[in-house]
Amino acid sequence: MLPLGQKVQEKLERLIDKHMLQLGASKVSLSSISSQALWQQTKRLEGYGPELFRFADRKDVPYLLAPTHEEEITTLVSKTVKSYKSLPLRLYQITRKYRDEIRPRQGVLRSREFIMKDLYTFDYSIDNALLTYSQVRAAYSQLFDELKLPYLVAEASSGDIGGDLSHEYHLPTAIGEDNVVSCNSCDYVANEELATTKVSPSEHTSSDTDQGDLSAAHVWRGVSKDRSTLINVWYPASSTGDDINTYAIKSVLPELDSSLNDSTVFWSSAPEPSETSESRKALRLVNIIDHRLGSRFADTLKTSSSQLSLLPQGSNLNINSISNEYITSSTDGGPLNVLRIRDGDNCPRCGSGELKVQKAIELGHTFHLGTRYSDPLEAHVQVPSNFFEGKAVSNSAGGMTTVSMQMGCHGIGVSRLIGAVADHLADQKGLNWPRAIAPFEAVVIPGKGLEKDGVAVSEYLVNSQGLRSLDLVFDDRLDSLTWKMKDADLVGYPIIVILGKKWTSDKLCEVQCRRLSSVSYVVLEELPVYINQLLSQL
Repeated sequence: MLPLGQKVQEKLERLIDKHMLQLGASKVSLSSISSQALWQQTKRLEGYGPELFRFADRKDVPYLLAPTHEEEITTLVSKTVKSYKSLPLRLYQITRKYRDEIRPRQGVLRSREFIMKDLYTFDYSIDNALLTYSQVRAAYSQLFDELKLPYLVAEASSGDIGGDLSHEYHLPTAIGEDNVVSCNSCDYVANEELATTKVSPSEHTSSDTDQGDLSAAHVWRGVSKDRSTLINVWYPASSTGDDINTYAIKSVLPELDSSLNDSTVFWSSAPEPSETSESRKALRLVNIIDHRLGSRFADTLKTSSSQLSLLPQGSNLNINSISNEYITSSTDGGPLNVLRIRDGDNCPRCGSGELKVQKAIELGHTFHLGTRYSDPLEAHVQVPSNFFEGKAVSNSAGGMTTVSMQMGCHGIGVSRLIGAVADHLADQKGLNWPRAIAPFEAVVIPGKGLEKDGVAVSEYLVNSQGLRSLDLVFDDRLDSLTWKMKDADLVGYPIIVILGKKWTSDKLCEVQCRRLSSVSYVVLEELPVYINQLLSQL
């Protein structure tokens, strides 16, 4: 970070500190280097994939650069907290993290080194943990409200972190990597991984597809992560392969490898170089059928005359030696939709509203982890047994019960948030920071020969703000007034105070606020109140 960028980062971190303190959290600092052996205990070492930066020390002990710290914080707490009286416990840090991104992009929006705030919470019961979760969500909303950002809170998947309850905080923007789906009639908001739409078996079903006509369908091919399951996804010919929703496929077949652009290379009888014909698992073929193709489509696929269509052209597999399976409904037994949700689809919650799909950048994420980490890392506490009357608990003895701590982890991408805000609020003149994290709230720019007056105006503003001093910078550089005004716009100060011709003739300060499209001329005595009125809107 350069000096002004560092000021923005420090202000954002202080803002986060304020809201974490109100939540009762204490700040810690954990090492960026973690033991691979610790990650093996939670079975995340291999599951995390190639994004881990791994290395060995001079003694060949394996380590990694931590992309997240669940294992480390849980180990620390498990060694220091043994009684329920020490809970709830809320610990957070703001630190650098590392991830070997395959495609870093957009500067700080997605990079291999980044700054994050992580809050880790510990409770002795699920009820208490869910109360903590709701309190954290409220704190996040207050933080983003203070930044005055148009954020969306979406139901989300927990992914590699674990747990069964999570929400994402998104900033809608055209450069976003995520798709967020929201309803125009109710409060339904979900990311693309979890979003669904209200469908019926007869919707979009034509007479051709209802008769099982294969020509009315296209097929998308995939493969499982262990390469033992070949996957056909059948969908209406009116759509394209780009419309396939891999999240919907993984909901019915979790083993799908969604990282491949072309899986047909695996539709061959020849084993991979790392395999032998003996070690390769017996192949199975799973046909996943979109509900729009009608109820008879699966029957058509099963007929002997259409068996060749189950394999891609050029495949040398023997279809008769492969077991065939068919999936025609979702996990809850409802119609199976394998296509991406589109604008105008029906809301699954209220039924009457229409869905809107927006590009967005994820700024924060809250997870209820349960005992995902406390169980394998033995983070236990002693709790009076009568706290759990009527509930199943473990290891009860002497009126006390040993339970695994209920955990949560809650992140905010600090460096990503800075980049997202910069891009979202910038215009043709430059950056346009919100008041809460602007490097300075105001800048005073004097014209040539008015430098002493500029100092006097700056001192008056700083000393006239009562208990809260205005965060102000005085531009005393020797460049021209025009150049300094353009530079102030480029930096993105919320308020620009100019001493120019109006000051010379009438002792009026020119006050500019680009975000409010405001230009006013104000006498010095009224300047502090006027600036505060503008800042209160930013």
